[in-house]
Formats: sequence, C-alpha cells, structure tokens
Amino acid sequence: MKDILEQLGQRRAEAKLGGGQRRIDAQHARGKLTARERIELLLDEDSFEEFDMFVRHRSTDFGIEADRPYGDGVVTGWGTINGRMVYVFSQDFTVFGGSLSETHARKICKIMDMAMQNGAPVIGINDSGGARIQEGVASLAGYADVFQRNIMASGVVPQISLIMGPCAGGAVYSPAITDFIFMVRDTSYMFVTGPDVVKTVTNEVVTAEQLGGASTHTKKSSVADGAFDNDVEMLTEIRRLFDFLPLSNRDKAPTRPFFDDPARIEPSLDTLIPDNPNQPYDMKELIAKIADEGDFYEIQRDFAGNILTGFVRIEGQTVGVVANQPLVLAGVLDIDSSRKAARFVRFCDAFNIPILTLVDVPGFLPGTAQEYGGVIKHGAKLLFAYGEATVPKVTVITRKAYGGAYDVMSSKHLRGDFNYAWPTAEIAVMGAKGAVEILYRSELSDADRIAARTKDYEDRFANPFVAAEKGFIDEVIQPHSTRRRVARAFASLRGKQLGNPWKKHDNIPL
Repeated sequence: MKDILEQLGQRRAEAKLGGGQRRIDAQHARGKLTARERIELLLDEDSFEEFDMFVRHRSTDFGIEADRPYGDGVVTGWGTINGRMVYVFSQDFTVFGGSLSETHARKICKIMDMAMQNGAPVIGINDSGGARIQEGVASLAGYADVFQRNIMASGVVPQISLIMGPCAGGAVYSPAITDFIFMVRDTSYMFVTGPDVVKTVTNEVVTAEQLGGASTHTKKSSVADGAFDNDVEMLTEIRRLFDFLPLSNRDKAPTRPFFDDPARIEPSLDTLIPDNPNQPYDMKELIAKIADEGDFYEIQRDFAGNILTGFVRIEGQTVGVVANQPLVLAGVLDIDSSRKAARFVRFCDAFNIPILTLVDVPGFLPGTAQEYGGVIKHGAKLLFAYGEATVPKVTVITRKAYGGAYDVMSSKHLRGDFNYAWPTAEIAVMGAKGAVEILYRSELSDADRIAARTKDYEDRFANPFVAAEKGFIDEVIQPHSTRRRVARAFASLRGKQLGNPWKKHDNIPL
C-alpha cells in the first residue's frame, strides 16, 4: 500500500509540474503566473478540487506520441470564491504552448457540463497558442464542442473569460460568446489572424499588441470589458466582480452586509446640476452617492465613455447601472454607447439583476458616420433590450431627456417600474433652440422675437412637469433624497413578476 501511495504522490508531483521547471521559469520571466498559480489566487484557499489530472492525449502523428504530459495543457475543476461555487479551467502554456487538443477540449467540456447541471458560473483562463496542429481536425472539433457549450450556457450561468496570454484563431470565439472578457496589459492578446498573416494578405504591418492587445480591445473594438496591469491584479478584481453575480439564472445575486443608511440624505446632489445647461458634470458622482459605501464596479470603462455601465449594491443587493455621462460627448447616444449598454442590460435581465438608469441625454449623435454605420439599428438594440427586460427597472432623469433618446433610456413606455425626475429635468422632443427654429422659421431674422419664443418654450417644456402631468413620470423628487427613493423603489419591487409572450427566441436587431 505504501508503494502505491508513493507512486500516486510522484504522479501528482509530475502532473503539477506541467511542462517542467524550465518552462515554468520561462513563464515567470514573461511576467506571467502558471496555470495552477492563477487558480490558487482566484479561488479560496484549499478549495480547488481538480478533475482529470492524469488525462493524456492520444495522438500518434508527427512523433507527438513520445511526449504525453499529464493534464494535456489545461487544469480543470471547481472551487469557491468567498464560499460560493465556481467551475474553472486554466490553460497551461508550459505544455505544448497551451494548445488545444481533443482531450484538452474534453476536459473543458466536462466542467462546463457540470456547471450547467449544478448551476454555477464558469471562469476560463485562456493562455494558449491555439489549435494543436499535430491533431488537425480533431482539435478543431474540440473547439466547436466548447463553443456549443458556451452557447447553451449563455444566459443560464455567468461565463467569464480571462485572457492571460495569447488567444488566437478559433480560440477567440469561445471568449467572445461569454459574458465578460478581461485582459492583462502587455502579456495578452486576441486576434483571428496574427500579424504575419495580416501582412501577407493585406500588406499591413502591425504588431501583436497593436492588432489585438488589451488597449485595442478595451478602447477600440470593445471585445474586452476591462484590462489590468498584471495577473495578480486581474485575479483579485475578478473575485470582486464575482461577488456581484448570481450563480445561475435560477439564483439571486448574493446579498452582502452593508453599513450605509438606505435613507441617507446627500445635500451635495442639490447642486450637482450646473446652472448652465450646456455645462457638463460627472455622473459617477451621483452613482457613488446612490451606491452602498460608494462602491461602483465599472464595466467597459475605456470604451464609449458617453455611457456608464457597471454594478453597485443598494441595501446589500446587486443592481446594474446604466447612466449617460455628460462629461463625454454630452452623454449623447451613438453606435458604440448603444451597443455597450444594450449588451449590459441583456446580461442583467438574463440573471435577474435589477437595473437603475440615470438619464441625461441630449439625443442621438447626428452625422453621416453614424447613419452609414447603422445607428438606427444599433440604437434599436438598446431600445429592444430595455423593452424586453422583465427585471425591476428604476429610472432617474437628472437633466436632459430629448427625443427618441428619452424613450430608449428605460422610459415608462418601455415598462419602467419607477420613473423619477429631478426638478432640473427637461423632457421634450428637442432642446428649446432647435424647436423654436423649426416652429418659428419665418421669424428667424428677428432676434428678440426668437429669444422670447425660446424663453416661452423653455418655460413650458424645459421641466419635468408636462411628463408628470401625463403620468409618464411617477414623481418629481428632490436630488438629495435620490438614494432613499431609489432604495425604497427597488425594495418594493423585490416580488415583481412579469413575463413576455412565449416565443422560441426573439430577433433582436443585430
């Protein structure tokens, strides 16, 4: 018996070394942790239960049968984050460059199947050179098997992808299907075709970092939701994000202890809106003053800054926030901001997370670039997402809410549950100047008359009371009481039940 136990210990030690100490040292030299070190940092101490440690590939082509390391380039299993269950796979770059083989894919598929059955999220740590060339179509089949499970798990359990090294070719499509993607600056990249192929086909000369680095995907493409300076920072922040999320669509997001009075009054909010209607202010200040302890976990911070998305807690419960940001493009809606917010709203609705919408929007961005880029269809995505959502929805209009953008931003007409406005809110088809120039075009040469018409329009429409008279605004509230009113609104909606008509699935304007 002793010999058998010693043999087990030796096999485990060999499996934990992955591709060997030399390759582990090379991984560290690049500023990267190993697959197992990443899991240790991500999960609670001693909570990881590994599966398939001794799995080996079965390929016999190109002499690869002589090299059959345990684990076959991926570490899989389950553990806990702050006591809550999660399934994890972590690709091991020290074994065949983390390349995906048939058995490697089967290991990932196994834990994804278990996550679906048991109702727990999946976190995938990607660090791979792509498909294992020696296995040919078998490795491609493995990718497709993983993709299919990503699709089936979408909206059932949260899926988070951590790009902590290369992720190229077909490998990028698994993260692309998941709910959130995060990258490490300078050591991770994602692209369908690498710089060499790009140069051959299009004659463009580009580096891997320029083509698919963290900066590219957080600021330009919006493929990634955030970027961090190193592995340790990323894994720490993912633990924080995980605490906001439910385990599945059958579960509620966790309620955390809070030490912040739900009825807290914020007198500074009474002066948040500048006297000049064209002067910006920081919407993050309002978010911080509504949230428990001012804690806001922002998603896609570096992309489409004219809209803010992220998570807060109110009375200890997770709430998704969508807010126009007057500091960037006056908070206008455009193609990028519509896409960003629509995806976030649909995530929240899929996982029963209530949505708080803070509105200060002058309309949709005009121009040929927007129209040629399909702003109509992209704006409709956000409209569709809000109208489809059945979770509790609370909206606060702080200043401008003009035109179709008023409708789109979780208005009462899209089944908003509580729609509040500050006294500074202006709800109208358009701003006074534009409206007067259309209504009184024949008087444009008379500056005094136009000024008087503009003043009259502002007096009649540049306020929330016309909308309140029609019941489109439930209450005009004092800014300093916003946290209390929002907290009470969400508390009253905890038992909300609302269903959509039966359908196989909707046809959102993609």
